[in-house]
Amino acid sequence: MLDAFRVIALIGATMTAGLMAGVFGIYAVAVMPGLRRTDDRTFVGAFQAIDRAILTPAFLATFMGALLLSALAAVLHIGDGGRSVLPWAAAATVLYLAVFIITMVVNVPLNDQIKAAGDPSHSADLAAVRERFDEARWMGWNTVRAVLTTTAFGFLAWALVLYGRITASS
Repeated sequence: MLDAFRVIALIGATMTAGLMAGVFGIYAVAVMPGLRRTDDRTFVGAFQAIDRAILTPAFLATFMGALLLSALAAVLHIGDGGRSVLPWAAAATVLYLAVFIITMVVNVPLNDQIKAAGDPSHSADLAAVRERFDEARWMGWNTVRAVLTTTAFGFLAWALVLYGRITASS
């Protein structure tokens, strides 16, 4: 029964980390570079709309699931049967915990700040709203999130390989 929980947690952690790496990566290479080329009204309105659209139960489950399932996978591999998997799952958990903290300390407050500006069609100084948002800061930390999450995904994928080797030899 422990083996079933181990593999379910490890697969779930890998899948959710991979999905989050994709989300942060697409923001880094397409969404924000595309928005950067727009005027202030379009930038503020589009960013607000994207932020509202992404906050769904599916996104939140994936965002939180990557952290919780990685931690669970690490915990379930403590002991003799999972020693080769444990360091990779634990490292992925630490990396994704850093992503979670960055998101909560940097990106979410910036998102909330731009949302607080209200409807762009009723704002007098959208250039000031955009400047206070600090695109460069948001982008820089998002790039860090993309790199850390992609690395965590790779670590979890390797942990799956090791888990397969353990179970194949038993």
